[in-house]
Amino acid sequence: MSVWTVATLALLFILFAAWLLIQIFLKGPNLSTYDQPPNHRVGSRRTASPEHREVVRLVQAAMAEILAASRKQSLAVIRQVMARGFFEPPLLAGDSGYRLLEVDADGPQGEWVLSPTADPRRRLLYLHGGSFVSGCPRGHRVITTQLARVTGAAVLALDYRLMPEHTRRELLADCQAGYRWLLENGPDGPAPVQELFLAGDSAGGSLVLTLLAWARDQGLRPADGAITLSPTVDMTLSSPTLKRNRETDPFMGPRLGSLVTLPRSLILITVWIMNRMVPPNPLISPVFGDLSRLPPVLVQASEAEMMLGDAQRYVGKARAAGSLVELETWPELVHVWHLFEPILPEAREAFERIGRFVERCAAKTRPEARPS
Repeated sequence: MSVWTVATLALLFILFAAWLLIQIFLKGPNLSTYDQPPNHRVGSRRTASPEHREVVRLVQAAMAEILAASRKQSLAVIRQVMARGFFEPPLLAGDSGYRLLEVDADGPQGEWVLSPTADPRRRLLYLHGGSFVSGCPRGHRVITTQLARVTGAAVLALDYRLMPEHTRRELLADCQAGYRWLLENGPDGPAPVQELFLAGDSAGGSLVLTLLAWARDQGLRPADGAITLSPTVDMTLSSPTLKRNRETDPFMGPRLGSLVTLPRSLILITVWIMNRMVPPNPLISPVFGDLSRLPPVLVQASEAEMMLGDAQRYVGKARAAGSLVELETWPELVHVWHLFEPILPEAREAFERIGRFVERCAAKTRPEARPS
């Protein structure tokens, strides 16, 4: 046998082994059976409100600022834009009575966001988005102040560590520590929680869904309900809307659009290296985990965003597992449109629906709602 033949056979073996590795360990189960059309639209509006044009302009300006940065400065600029946010929260202006309190949640830092009528026994843990590499409580105060308003909860916005300085497992460890701490601590000091809720947007929505399964498996007191806004749930990036909606998603399209056009094997290997976990690991892709016996979950997503398919697949699989999960969609909106509440009527509508969801969940936990 010639040296050339041996080399060719060796190369073929290596390629086959790599293909087998990707198929078995990196690709994950086929989720297409949970794809569903966006038939959970809220209200009768078929197009976005006129105010959405200003939202798109603001998003495009922010994306232009990020894309204009050099490769070396890109991450710093992304973090500056995310920390700045798009609006100063109106509820924090003047003498509204809303308060911010810095806190150490047994390691991870955070801030309490309190309305004038906040019930310290009803607590909500908020995990911000930012693709796991950016974001902070300050940049998400439009969302956290509105959650404080519509839920009446004491909202704890957690400032968890970020990649790439820290690993994905360290991010999760911060969120788990925050969950445990919130069970026994409120804004007025140590006290057991009476009603517990979780909420998060985008990457933070992924962390919320991971926490729900973790708390169940740890035997911890479960949340009474959870809210996820445009959550990321599948790091194998297999959802069809990642490609289909990249032109209609001005928020995610410029940053994620080029990635999803790469060969699938290269995407999976890149995700594996970045997260130091295989893409279908439920710790980073909650849709691949056990979705049974979860607390009630409300998922809100835009029909125009790239993450729509993630939301649909998670809801479909969780329902098939017997969990109570609701999906609400709006047409034509940007990813996490809730950040634009000061000018966007659809954001105000979304928050009001979140408030009603929390009240429904809380009503089920009250003593009078329990069978005698």
